[in-house]
Amino acid sequence: MVFGSVMKDGAGRRRIVRVMADVGPCWGLITEGGVMSLPDGPFGDAPRVGDRLGAVDEVRLLAPTVPSKIIGVGRNYVEHAAEHGVEIPTEPLLFLKPPSSVLAPGGTIVLPELSRRVEYEGEVAVVMGRRCRNVVEADAWRDVLGVTCGNDVTARDIQRSDPQWTRGKGFDTFCPLGPWIVTGLTQDQASALEIRCRVNGELRQRGDTSQMVFPVARLIAHISAVMTLEPGDVILTGTPSGVGRLAGGDRVEVEIVGVGVLSNSVG
Repeated sequence: MVFGSVMKDGAGRRRIVRVMADVGPCWGLITEGGVMSLPDGPFGDAPRVGDRLGAVDEVRLLAPTVPSKIIGVGRNYVEHAAEHGVEIPTEPLLFLKPPSSVLAPGGTIVLPELSRRVEYEGEVAVVMGRRCRNVVEADAWRDVLGVTCGNDVTARDIQRSDPQWTRGKGFDTFCPLGPWIVTGLTQDQASALEIRCRVNGELRQRGDTSQMVFPVARLIAHISAVMTLEPGDVILTGTPSGVGRLAGGDRVEVEIVGVGVLSNSVG
């Protein structure tokens, strides 16, 4: 077995995946020659590259991270707050989704019997690369591994009926992530990402991270003042306007331009 260090492309970006291999779940790096294994994972300054796992279209993609926690940020786009008739928060409005809500690319979002209205929320998901606590906003981006596409699926009727959002946000399959993590983005690049959400091919949401009320660095500083962030943890940074209902048989796609497309069915 021959190992080397992870090579970056000309833009300094890498695509990190998790795949199901013969030996079980594996971290991988997408290269021109296919998906190469990362035996020690993607964290650290120079992850090792191992054997070829297969072509991208041959491997089964898993969710690209295994978070200890998923921190959601509510009402972080002005127009999304407006479409629900609520005020913009004066500081980041946080909630948690359980790790059991994570769903792989291509997986099925399960509509729970307890809810009569389940909605999509396309979001930029930030994946942490280092353990950090009490981060200074100016230094926050150095603790980020990269970004991926996220869908903060929400049982809207339950969310509105409960003082806390745990039930409405926390059902199994309510946090699709993927298809991969793109690393090497600068903070400025991450502040100008276009996000789109389509249902059955119809564009429902379109926004830009420059429209966020609280940028990523502010979110990391705010969150890490409360809790330790671990490598692989996910911050869902909020959704643009245009959220709407999902029904059985739908296909929902969340795209971050220049990053990838996350596609899931609804059942």
